[in-house]
Amino acid sequence: MSGNQQATNADDEGTARRPKRSRRKLRRRIIVLSIWTAALAIALLGVSSWVGLKAANVKSELQAATALLPSLKKDIAANDAAAAAATVDSLVQHTKAARDAANDPLWKATALLPWVGPNLQAAAEVAISADDVARLGAAPLVKAFQSLDWKSLAPSADGMNLTPLKTAEPQVQAAAHAVRESSRRLNNIETANLLPQVSEPLIDARDKLSSLQSELDSAADAARLAPDMLGAERPRRYLLLMQNNAESRATGGIPGALAVIHVDKGKLKLESQTSAAALGAFIPPVPIDAEQQAIYTPRVGRFMQDVNLTPDFATTAKTARAMWEKTSGEQLDGVLSLDPVALSFILEATGPVPITDPIVQQIGSELPAQLTSKNVVQTLLSDAYAKIDEPKLQDVYFAAAAKEIFGALSSGTTDAKRLMDALSKGVEERRILLWSNSTAEQDTLGRYPLGGMISGSAIAPAQFGIYFNDGTGAKMDYWMQRTVQVVKDCTRDGYREVAVRVTSTNTAPSDAATSLPTYVTGDGAFGVPAGAVQTNVVAYGPVQANIDTVVRDGVKIPFAAQRHSQRGVGTTTIRLAPGESTTLEFNFGHIVQHSTPQIAVTPTTQAVKDVILAPQPSSCE
Repeated sequence: MSGNQQATNADDEGTARRPKRSRRKLRRRIIVLSIWTAALAIALLGVSSWVGLKAANVKSELQAATALLPSLKKDIAANDAAAAAATVDSLVQHTKAARDAANDPLWKATALLPWVGPNLQAAAEVAISADDVARLGAAPLVKAFQSLDWKSLAPSADGMNLTPLKTAEPQVQAAAHAVRESSRRLNNIETANLLPQVSEPLIDARDKLSSLQSELDSAADAARLAPDMLGAERPRRYLLLMQNNAESRATGGIPGALAVIHVDKGKLKLESQTSAAALGAFIPPVPIDAEQQAIYTPRVGRFMQDVNLTPDFATTAKTARAMWEKTSGEQLDGVLSLDPVALSFILEATGPVPITDPIVQQIGSELPAQLTSKNVVQTLLSDAYAKIDEPKLQDVYFAAAAKEIFGALSSGTTDAKRLMDALSKGVEERRILLWSNSTAEQDTLGRYPLGGMISGSAIAPAQFGIYFNDGTGAKMDYWMQRTVQVVKDCTRDGYREVAVRVTSTNTAPSDAATSLPTYVTGDGAFGVPAGAVQTNVVAYGPVQANIDTVVRDGVKIPFAAQRHSQRGVGTTTIRLAPGESTTLEFNFGHIVQHSTPQIAVTPTTQAVKDVILAPQPSSCE
């Protein structure tokens, strides 16, 4: 065989061997790759299982923490500071465990992956926020709660111990800050692409934190303002307006009885009692802004009885304070307003209050010997007029009743917790209103219903207001029954349309003209037949809204349309004989707010829950 042939055969043999070696190498690589793939799959499965286990831990710990909240509320309501502290300790243990699980290194690493990552990040934020709220919110609050002696916060002959309240302020402020920051973090999370198992609890947590933030902000402001307004640093003097719901005004009733409250380190004293009628007319009137003067006439600044024709309590209070200063020369620190229904709440805390003045006992000889939460409204708004003929003697009785109740408040026997509940209920129903002459204090008060504002942060975006002003010149509103209800809420051409129905019924006896005292019926003195009730009904829409039509019992009627603080205002007048009823529908349009409608009404002798009915909106036709 030649050399060339041998070489050729050798090349052919090498060529045949090389594919076999390559295939063996490829097989080895495939085997190695398979091993690594299997290892990676096992690792990923392990990571997935581990993260799943941690997710289950986060969920179970947060659920356990949530389950403790009713117990915490119960402990605080029962004034059991030790039990509340123990509950918070357990709460913090659960939220810390949830936070630790969400801080696991594998959890954090997995959170960097697409799709699943944002869900893990959101769940971690919920766990972290829950722990912050527990540690930095609930724990300091319970600590502050432990330091408060509720008995010392009740008025007494020696005043109130306001030091614990001032001491608690930084802790309440810190708690409010922690909740505010947690709320901000959760609100910054985009929920659109999250799994429902993550997004739904997140949205629920946002809602709960928003509500808690509002409550804590209120508590922090109260802890900051209350000591100074109760005379911790210097004595304060406030004008007290006792509103009489038997003759309605927008904020409740005619402020017939007046007094000055002197407060020094929480010690209350009633001074300078008189009646609105005794102040007479103010000529020229105390000036008010042009918008309100157009709606309510200059009477707001002319007579103390009419300062609250407007629903804006800041205007009412400033006007009343100016009138008092013109009459007495005294410059007061603020104005407080109460009605007899609010007094009934307070009497639930003080217990029955006897009428002790012998002269007043004689004047009210046919009235109850003691005022209670059950009889005070009927006594002051009805029976006093039926049993005491002379209006001046009626004023004496009203002044004495107020003095006795405030005396009971200062006796030191009042249940402090029940008093706080009573005051809170009175504020919630807009029966207790407060204005301060201090700009800084008033700026804070104006953020809450206590301030009685018609504009600003205290007003819900889609708030509608229905207010009643008596046009009878008498005390017949005791017999009026009213309901207010949203009956249409729809959208047309990008704007909302809302209709608010107001139903009024005169429940006075058919023979009211002769069976009721002339002071109650008015006896036709202002052109309204005795027994009938005339009311100016004022309806406010949200900012920028228009009042389009007013319909009475199915028929469109004329009305006055104005604006107040950019809110559309419609006013009309109704007159009802005994037994008569009528329905008004105020139709608002061009509403840009898309939140749930809220209703504010004049406080009457009825419970607010019986006046504001659940909405029954209809669709646009």
